[in-house]
Amino acid sequence: MTYEQLIAGRDIDTMPFPELRAGNLGVRVARTAAEIDAVQALRYRVFYGEMGATADAATTASLRDKDAFDEVADHLLVLDHAIGPGPEGVVGTYRLIQRQAAARLGRFYSADEYDIAPIVAFPGRILELGRSCVDVAYRSRVAMQLLWRGIAAYVFHYQIDLMFGCASLHGTDPDALAGELTYLYYNHLAPPAVRPRALPHRFVEMRRMSPHLLDAKRVQAQLPPLIKGYLRLGGFVGDGAVIDLQFNTTDVAVVVKTDLVTDKYYRHYERQLRDALD
Repeated sequence: MTYEQLIAGRDIDTMPFPELRAGNLGVRVARTAAEIDAVQALRYRVFYGEMGATADAATTASLRDKDAFDEVADHLLVLDHAIGPGPEGVVGTYRLIQRQAAARLGRFYSADEYDIAPIVAFPGRILELGRSCVDVAYRSRVAMQLLWRGIAAYVFHYQIDLMFGCASLHGTDPDALAGELTYLYYNHLAPPAVRPRALPHRFVEMRRMSPHLLDAKRVQAQLPPLIKGYLRLGGFVGDGAVIDLQFNTTDVAVVVKTDLVTDKYYRHYERQLRDALD
């Protein structure tokens, strides 16, 4: 029996999202305020402690990376059950915001950088992804694959039609990222119907060199794992990069139609989902 048959006739918005396991590691959605606090502490350690983001006084005092979107989002967790099954075991996270959740705030997070009107107008269920990070001790293939499996499971569980978000290149000098930005524009630009565009006052041209001068293999190897992951799922980028001085990054908008998500992810977790629902 397929997952679609299992969920037929059920209210997917009230169905529990099951945990998926890989050895000691598990991935599921946060269930408690303490787990969300652990997510915010992890994000602070990674974004501010490792990546050089600039903290304001409140962020420094709390040692937490948090904003209003945390209150409406689902927080995907990677847990190390060898440490614990709750907040003490949080070692990875991804913030997921569905259309109805964003409506509670009146906007998506990405709207601060991009005109996402084509995405908002897209029929069906849409999902914004952001604030992804993994503890330095867990940046292995197993943990990253589990995080992607969690996203894929969430997409099928809630029947998401399109997902999007901002992905980051480290640093704020677009000329130093000329190869990556140029490559993404000429090889992965989103179709006009779902193409975000950087807001005029934040727009940074991505076409920074002749595409004929690109060493595609070298550039692909230099892309951050998160962006490479989106591209492997058939993802596209929007038009224009955005400099985020607070987080010391250059952002690109990413769009993925979920019908392009490869079948291998579905096969990996279908049995676990079926067992959880039976």
